[in-house]
Amino acid sequence: MKFGLPGGVSLELVQGDITEMDTDAIVNAANPHLEHGGGVAGAIARKGGPQIQEESREYVRRHGPVPVGGVAVTGAGRLRARYVIHAVGPRWGVEGPEKLEEAVANALRKAEELGLASIAFPAISTGIYGYPYDVAARAMARAIKAEAAGLRNVRRIVVCLYGDEAYKKFLEVFREELGS
Repeated sequence: MKFGLPGGVSLELVQGDITEMDTDAIVNAANPHLEHGGGVAGAIARKGGPQIQEESREYVRRHGPVPVGGVAVTGAGRLRARYVIHAVGPRWGVEGPEKLEEAVANALRKAEELGLASIAFPAISTGIYGYPYDVAARAMARAIKAEAAGLRNVRRIVVCLYGDEAYKKFLEVFREELGS
């Protein structure tokens, strides 16, 4: 499903594997220490190769842990993308959805800063961090809509969802938030 956003930015909602996305950057649902063991992070690290984990550890050595709502960037190893933007989302019941909005906004700003034309997001915070799909979808839709008008380089945003349940819930919420 495609949505038109302010500033001529295109938003696509797709069901699939984020490691297969043909975008300039993919976003990783990361933890503050950028240790990529399971979920989306584990899949990205396995498919992209050890370079992603090595660069992540080096980032944490230099800059310390990434705060909730913050981002860090590494290369993408063997993935199609050029970069992985590691976004640290909130934990359900610990940090509120405004931190998820912040993580999405910061990932978009980083892509813009890097001069990228396209970026793909997973359903940040919905795995081990426990966010319900509808709450995460609403926060992500709001952040993307709010940032779209200020984007000059980023022209294509993809939200790549794994599984029917996630896709259906995100589609329902995105239609409410962004129109059909």
